[in-house]
Amino acid sequence: MSTINRYWEKLEPIVKSLPDTPGIYQYFDAEGTIIYVGKAKNLKRRVTSYFTKDTSLSGKVRVMVRKIADLRYLVVDTELDALLLENNLIKEYQPRYNILLKDDKTFPWICIRNERFPRITTTRNRIKDGSEYYGPYASVKMMNTILDLIRRLYPLRTCNLNLSQNLINQGKYKVCLEYHIGNCKGPCEGYQDEEDYRISISAIRDIIKGNINSAKQELTRMMMEYAATLAFEKAHLVKEKIDLLDRYQSKSLVVNPMIHNVDVFSLVEDEGSAYINFIKISNGSVIQSHTLELKKRLDESAEELLMMAIVEVRSRYESNAREIIVPFLPDIELPGVTFSVPQKGDKKKLIELSERNAHYYQLEKQKQKDLVDPERHQRRVLSQMMTDLSLHEQPVHIECFDNSNIQGAYPVAAMVVFKNAKPSKKDYRHFNIKTVEGPNDFASMEEIITRRYARLLNESQPLPQLIVVDGGKGQLSSAVRSLEGLGLRGKISIIGIAKRLEEIYYPDDSIPMYLDKKSETLRIIQQMRDEAHRFGITHHRKRREKGTIKTGLTEIEGIGSATSDKLLKQFKSVKKIKEATLQELEGCVDKLKARVVYQYYHP
Repeated sequence: MSTINRYWEKLEPIVKSLPDTPGIYQYFDAEGTIIYVGKAKNLKRRVTSYFTKDTSLSGKVRVMVRKIADLRYLVVDTELDALLLENNLIKEYQPRYNILLKDDKTFPWICIRNERFPRITTTRNRIKDGSEYYGPYASVKMMNTILDLIRRLYPLRTCNLNLSQNLINQGKYKVCLEYHIGNCKGPCEGYQDEEDYRISISAIRDIIKGNINSAKQELTRMMMEYAATLAFEKAHLVKEKIDLLDRYQSKSLVVNPMIHNVDVFSLVEDEGSAYINFIKISNGSVIQSHTLELKKRLDESAEELLMMAIVEVRSRYESNAREIIVPFLPDIELPGVTFSVPQKGDKKKLIELSERNAHYYQLEKQKQKDLVDPERHQRRVLSQMMTDLSLHEQPVHIECFDNSNIQGAYPVAAMVVFKNAKPSKKDYRHFNIKTVEGPNDFASMEEIITRRYARLLNESQPLPQLIVVDGGKGQLSSAVRSLEGLGLRGKISIIGIAKRLEEIYYPDDSIPMYLDKKSETLRIIQQMRDEAHRFGITHHRKRREKGTIKTGLTEIEGIGSATSDKLLKQFKSVKKIKEATLQELEGCVDKLKARVVYQYYHP
């Protein structure tokens, strides 16, 4: 059956005896190292697919299959059990060909200590010591905001004393400064009993979990009791705490009060990684957000990547949400959980919010990698441009052309050059249109394309991989005619970009292509187009100014362009020519012409 695995004689009996049940399988290399862990609804069908002659297997999978020297499997009851077991084994062994969880940061947690009077602390190391852990928090600022709110609402101890009842009764401890400034109620001397402290901890749990309303209801009850017993000062203090909770809640991202205990997942991919964002919704507010990066190894599907992230995140955050909002329905069931793909409304806005967060995280990661390896950034951008524009090779060398004239006067053109996705200003060129009369952008484009590439051919200079023409179908067709005349049609890729809707036109195709407005490919094309326009306008302005000055001098009867050039070269401006004496003018041109100019400005 298999011609791509030299160990097939050993593996064949195992593969043929596999059961048609859910389970996980492990591949080992010749040294006995796990190189891949996979899950399957049907073990026999899934494992057999690796050893067929099917050419649909990717190159990466074929490389892995060649190295499989042994196979082991484990049968489980459901596909969910297989998914959970696969996730645990991948984290434990980190096989070479499995998805790699690129989440090596140690994020902070809020910890409620397992103590008689529990302290609220932060930690980056979650251990099994009986304490309660909440998080992890991707934003330390967000975590500190919650902790600050808790400290202002509920005075708790911060000392690490062993507050056993026996030691308190013996009077082993004395209250510290925290008690005197109102940050602690003094449980170390018995001023606060364990039940009162427990009520505060219970309210703190609700706040950390995002259940602000429960804490507000309890505080409101306390305020009414104080007011009923005429303890108005205490009632006012409680009222201030309620106001503090209201202000905190108003700063939270509120979605819809009817959306409660919902998990949201979205996925953004590039060539080598997937970025999965998780948002936790409780009582209509976003209380947690986190993004994972998964490194692809074997061209895994979007569904595989998403399900691995869902299992990992829900396990890490101990989520018990009964509804999960996703961009597409996975082919797996989680007991007691409903998957939904919203098409409109507040839940649709939630998935869009999650996708934006995943996209921003992707951009941040790319920027970090690009800073470390600038050449990697260039390779990535050029590869993306090649894909987006359907080119046959990476556009290492791109030339962009733009025309400029005012009602046909002083027609010029500009060419800018980008190499490795960056401007190469030493290669920029200006063109004065020579053969076109009147405002004719199409004919002007045809002239400059012909002149540019005829010269490159004559001088045996390297040709660009891509030509960008500023304009729509008309300018593009003119440029293509020039390339045909030079025998370069098909040897250089060429596109046009129309300003109005940023449409990309291809030769012989009347239907434009629209790139993503946020794509790097469109950004670079726009940058080239704008740079060519700037470069051309600058040249056009200089030529127009020079032409206007010359016209002012040549309007003098008997003064031609040669004389005006001499005068401008000597005096630098018309103003200085007007102010010059007859003797100064005679020092520049002959006496007759000097007298004509002098009398023109001094009648």
